[in-house]
Amino acid sequence: MKNIDVFNGDADGICALIQLRLAHPTDSTLITGVKRDIQLLKKVSAKKGDKVTVLDISMEKNTNELHNLLAAGVSVFYVDHHIPGEIPKHINLEVIIDTSPTTCTSLLVDKYLKGKYREWAIVAAFGDNMRKSALSTAKKLLLSTSHIEQLKQLGISINYNGYGSNLDDLHFKPDQLYLEMVKYTSPFDFIKDSQSAYKKLQTGYDNDIALTNTLNPETSTKNTAIYKLPNELWARRVSGVFGNQLANQYPDRAHAILTDHPEGGFTVSVRAPINNLNHAGELCSKFPTGGGRKGAAGINQLPDGQVDAFISLFNETYLL
Repeated sequence: MKNIDVFNGDADGICALIQLRLAHPTDSTLITGVKRDIQLLKKVSAKKGDKVTVLDISMEKNTNELHNLLAAGVSVFYVDHHIPGEIPKHINLEVIIDTSPTTCTSLLVDKYLKGKYREWAIVAAFGDNMRKSALSTAKKLLLSTSHIEQLKQLGISINYNGYGSNLDDLHFKPDQLYLEMVKYTSPFDFIKDSQSAYKKLQTGYDNDIALTNTLNPETSTKNTAIYKLPNELWARRVSGVFGNQLANQYPDRAHAILTDHPEGGFTVSVRAPINNLNHAGELCSKFPTGGGRKGAAGINQLPDGQVDAFISLFNETYLL
């Protein structure tokens, strides 16, 4: 029997797998990619008796591949918080899916493991910009303000590392980052270890986010703002966390970040208002390479000819 772990390359996917493998160590094949590489089941080669664990990957975007695995006799454990589409009913499929805008995959895994490695779940919740959920979970551990801030910064920096057009854009490939971090039972040990990847992650984030300080929106209203970023390495890496930063600064406003795509068109990040975490996934799913969840979503490549249609729908969705 072969074990295969399939996970999103962001903080949520990585931290979800860390929790599971700390609780249930096993030799496994790792399949992941940049944050926007979500059709990961296409990369899975498995046969009857194998077990595939899928974390923080849209079931809707992997429906055919999931059906094929199940039909081949592969056992699948699927945990996610994105819009799933129709969930198959199959004896080989175990599913934990919750699309509530206040939860993420790592928090679902935390509940599944009864809080055994809860600090890592808090890191992921901060990375997914679920501050209220992260703070309420941290209170259960009676963490100090200083310790909470450390987990927040780690979550943001891990999430930041997942953005890019390809793996070469990233400071660390997600599977390599996972393999380094899973050595630490507690994220505080990872942070404290001067030989760990943390310092490089934090420095990269600090340098790139500083370049957004002079950016102004292309258009803005009381309810929406649209930013355009250039086709530069720092912009591709920072697009998602910049959207999160704006969402926290303006909690009643929806934000769209359009970054020039290397192959033409734009990569799009959408953040619903913090005070109304809805519609983002539904909005982006109307475009061929789009998807996500209620509070945050994106479009991998929006053609130039569809930009006006997107902007119109974005403003309509969040009431211009």
